[in-house]
Amino acid sequence: MGAGHTHEHGHSHGAGGHAHGASADSDKRWLSGALALIVVFMLGEVVVGIMAGSLALLSDAAHMLTDAASIVLALWAIRLAARPAAGRMTYGWKRAEILSAQANGLTLLLLAAWLTYEAIRRLIDPPEVTGGLVLVTALVGIVVNVAASWMISRANRTSLNVEGAFQHILNDLFAFIATAIAGVIILLTGFARADGIATLVVVVLMVKAGIELVRASSRIFLEAAPANLDPTEIGAAMAAVDSVVEVHDLHIWEITSGSPALSAHVLVDPGSDCHQARTTLAKLLDDDFHIEHVTLQVDHATPSVLQVGDPAHDPHCEDAHGPAHRSPASPRH
Repeated sequence: MGAGHTHEHGHSHGAGGHAHGASADSDKRWLSGALALIVVFMLGEVVVGIMAGSLALLSDAAHMLTDAASIVLALWAIRLAARPAAGRMTYGWKRAEILSAQANGLTLLLLAAWLTYEAIRRLIDPPEVTGGLVLVTALVGIVVNVAASWMISRANRTSLNVEGAFQHILNDLFAFIATAIAGVIILLTGFARADGIATLVVVVLMVKAGIELVRASSRIFLEAAPANLDPTEIGAAMAAVDSVVEVHDLHIWEITSGSPALSAHVLVDPGSDCHQARTTLAKLLDDDFHIEHVTLQVDHATPSVLQVGDPAHDPHCEDAHGPAHRSPASPRH
């Protein structure tokens, strides 16, 4: 590459990789425990529903099946994400967790649409509802879902994948609480429409959770900067480092949730040490912004870049992506 040019990559694995593996193992244990609870309760609901001839209980068991599926999907994504980078999969399979999160978000929105239709239909033509049976089942469901929610909350919820499964179970808990309240109202007053009203309250919560999951996962797929990292602020901080003249082609994205990455082209004073500048910048990004996966191309600035008032850009970066961040000490700043 010639003198004064360094294209280096810095990030840490080692102990961090072991910690991630331990975290994944812990996540799998908690998710598996929640899955076992959900499946046992779901099978019990099917048996009671058939014995009582209750369509409401059978439809709720179908809802529990989607909860179980969301956990299975999350477990599968964790297993895939643990595969090492190889061949064409240069990042490994870490994005599988984001696919899982997006699938869970979309499922919540589809369930919300179906429940809205069912709730409106029941408000218009309320069916005969056995309040006692509904109340007892809902109370058992609350206990099971509190336990399952607690188990999943013990896993790493900074992972969008785990958060997706958690939101499924949490919304089911809200549904059971609303169903229990509706069961009490039906028992005391005979007001059957309480069931439909309770469902619409839960639908609002499901839509909110679904939209948040889809939005967060979409940001990662679109390579947007993480919500807690401002590219303008980071570019300015990098440009303020001694000897740095300009930072451009700055890209900040997430490989998967909680794993930010950064790449940039950095121009430094002709007499400065490119390797030292890269080391200083990498430390700044790690210490101040918690970005460890960093790739920086560092070059000496050409005379045209340093010349006051010259609009010409560095000749090998005519198509730089995004704005250029210049040093506060630069004459062209």
